[in-house]
Amino acid sequence: MIVNDPFLYSGKLYLIPTTLGDNDPLEVLPASVQKHIERIDTFIVENEKTARRAIKKLVPSKSQPSLKLFTLNKHTDPADIPSFLKPCIEGTDVGLLSEAGCPGVADPGAEIVKIAHREGIKVVPLVGPSSILLAMMGSGMNGQNFAFNGYLSIDKSARKSEIKNLERLSLEKNQAQLFIETPYRNNKMLEDLISILHPATRVCIACDITLSTEFIVTKPVSEWAKTKVDLHKRPTIFILQKDF
Repeated sequence: MIVNDPFLYSGKLYLIPTTLGDNDPLEVLPASVQKHIERIDTFIVENEKTARRAIKKLVPSKSQPSLKLFTLNKHTDPADIPSFLKPCIEGTDVGLLSEAGCPGVADPGAEIVKIAHREGIKVVPLVGPSSILLAMMGSGMNGQNFAFNGYLSIDKSARKSEIKNLERLSLEKNQAQLFIETPYRNNKMLEDLISILHPATRVCIACDITLSTEFIVTKPVSEWAKTKVDLHKRPTIFILQKDF
């Protein structure tokens, strides 16, 4: 039997994207995001200070004292997380605000979205910038089949093994492999890719996406070995694909 309305409560969870850097929000966010932030006062955020700054930048007239913020990050007690959705159960809309980009994608907000589905709360994702998708769009690699792998190991031996395995998977599955690194280790990551991968394997470096310093370039490892680029502390997506 198909249930016409599977949602138990009138309050909804809105997944609200933010900019990927310090630029004008309306350059990369649709007006609908601004409209929802104008009317919503309860938010689940990763960091209260940066969330307040993002809200103020998008809606300067919004009363900051009226905001009710729940913090969801690695320090949050898992037992407390379900209570963040109590306003939805009581009929009030809640916004899940990402620290950068889209909530729930490489983001701790995925846990609250899972709970919302379990509890019968309607989830409404809003359009916004995703560094993962924008990097894929600009890479020229296989947008029909790709995988995001998050962070690789910091252990040297395990890291080498993971990079070789991603290269193997990219060839066997014709699948672009995406991953990220802590920004202050980006240059070391590029050095590792150059030393570990086959010279003809393609690597895309996509950093500072949507910013004035945006850099998205794809070329073989052999060419990266001849290229000087400073990725230090610049948010970066790495993509690799072996085609032969």
